[in-house]
Amino acid sequence: MTEDWQNGGFGLYLHWPFCQSKCPYCDFNSHVSAQIDQSRWKTAYLNEISRVGTETQGRILNSVFFGGGTPSLMDPELVAAILQKVGDTWTLSNDVEITMEANPGSVEAGRFAGYRDAGVNRISIGMQALNDTDLRRLGRMHSATEGKAAYDIARKTFDRVSFDLIYARQDQTSAEWRTELTQALEMGPSHLSLYQLTIEDGTVFGARHSLGQLKGLPDEDVASDMYLMTQEICEAAGLPAYEISNHARPGQESRHNLIYWRMGDYAGIGPGAHGRLTINRHRWATEAPKQPGAWLQMVEAGAAGESPRVASTREDHTLEYLLMSLRLAEGSDMARFKTISGYDLPENKLRDLETAGLVLREAGQLKTTREGRLLLNAILRDLLI
Repeated sequence: MTEDWQNGGFGLYLHWPFCQSKCPYCDFNSHVSAQIDQSRWKTAYLNEISRVGTETQGRILNSVFFGGGTPSLMDPELVAAILQKVGDTWTLSNDVEITMEANPGSVEAGRFAGYRDAGVNRISIGMQALNDTDLRRLGRMHSATEGKAAYDIARKTFDRVSFDLIYARQDQTSAEWRTELTQALEMGPSHLSLYQLTIEDGTVFGARHSLGQLKGLPDEDVASDMYLMTQEICEAAGLPAYEISNHARPGQESRHNLIYWRMGDYAGIGPGAHGRLTINRHRWATEAPKQPGAWLQMVEAGAAGESPRVASTREDHTLEYLLMSLRLAEGSDMARFKTISGYDLPENKLRDLETAGLVLREAGQLKTTREGRLLLNAILRDLLI
């Protein structure tokens, strides 16, 4: 059990916390700053890579992910320095995936060649919508035309390009979403991340919603219909869902995100970054302070850029494995579940869920159906109580 992470692999997540503006729906750790001394940040990132590398020597690194915030605001020279350090610290897998999240502004799109030359080999573009009205409502700074232009540039620069869309937006009908999704698929992506708009506490949308000022959100039944329609349309187009919100042509799945969902280990570096590391026969949850200035000063003072680690209990590991793996179309390995938990899932509850059409068992895997993924939390409660 102490080396269970090897079933999922090992990745590195690097968080760049800065954005040009804060989107009203976003609850990620992102901050707007007029001035950023990227040389200071470079030194901090390199120091943290050295620290974590010392704890994880001998591992093969399967993926690197630059998330944010808006990592496409990073200077290409900074990205190159980070990736040089990464390559000096760990052995990279032969098919290492190095992803950068990007916003579609024309200035950032012009940097794509620099990121490619630095070593980035996959781009994930935050498109979010394909019409200007909804982009404005979502607080996005780019137009639909700029988004498509950035996508075209990315496709000419990188072999692997993904983009995100948000559905169940204000006043959006199922017919409108069908049209927009069809338009997105006609752009020829090999990977799509399609998220239902969720209203999170602590966001501008959350505050508006609590005051009754966020009008036109689809009700739960309409949103569920949109989800099921999304699965059908994408599968018919050759991009089946390999995870609840992610669709890909076979072989184009996000290897980094699969490390999360397959319960591998990943180091988290940067303000607010989370990680999971198995060290000295224990699995640890790591989390860095969220405030960029506080994190930077902590690292510059020679301290570890993270809060005190929390040891994962066997119960934590069990819940996390089932929660993550049942998001995947491939499902949970029931033999691995027993190794982690020490027990089998209750047969009577599995049969009831199968009868209800929410799960199925196939070749030793427990899988959620399309309908089951809509009720994942309920399924988990049923299986683990």
